[in-house]
Amino acid sequence: MSSATPPAESKRILEGILFACGDPVPAKRLVEVLPDLDAAAIRQLVGSLQEEYRQGGRAFQIQEVAGGFQLVTDRALAPWIAQALSKPRPDSVSHAAMETLAIIAYRQPVTKAEIEAVRGVDITASLDGLLEKQFIRIVGRKESPGRPFLYGTTPEFLRHFGLKSVEALPPMAQPVVQEPEAPPAATPAAEPVPASPDAS
Repeated sequence: MSSATPPAESKRILEGILFACGDPVPAKRLVEVLPDLDAAAIRQLVGSLQEEYRQGGRAFQIQEVAGGFQLVTDRALAPWIAQALSKPRPDSVSHAAMETLAIIAYRQPVTKAEIEAVRGVDITASLDGLLEKQFIRIVGRKESPGRPFLYGTTPEFLRHFGLKSVEALPPMAQPVVQEPEAPPAATPAAEPVPASPDAS
């Protein structure tokens, strides 16, 4: 570019990119497209757009997720959007797969055997499905006999569930273990008192 792009035009370009891409766009990529701006200026433009959306009561907002910026609908509209999209999606995740995914997300890196020890069932089908959807990936091997694969989550997992990072996962509820109450101590039976001899 021969001259700097006016701020208003840069803002329009940024908004258009986020709208067209759909997926999170890293700040580094936005800087490449808008070389007049650095990462701090990009973030300032995002904040300006966010303020305009809030003041105008718009149906969407910009969310920082999975290391990038993404244009998303306002959470308050979720009930109506969910109803409009109520047709079952082919990429829906089964309950069993979600349980497996939760274990991986909170305990990563983790092996298949470790996940099965928690779930108590074979998870081969769940793992295959999660790998196919690119929610998880193989991140290495454990230094133990057989060197089993270690699994962890992916940027696609963060994008799909609207998370900025794995640190943004909600705290995992810890089960409350009720300590068994000790049975009341038995009251020793009173020993019989020998009868006193009659006074003579």
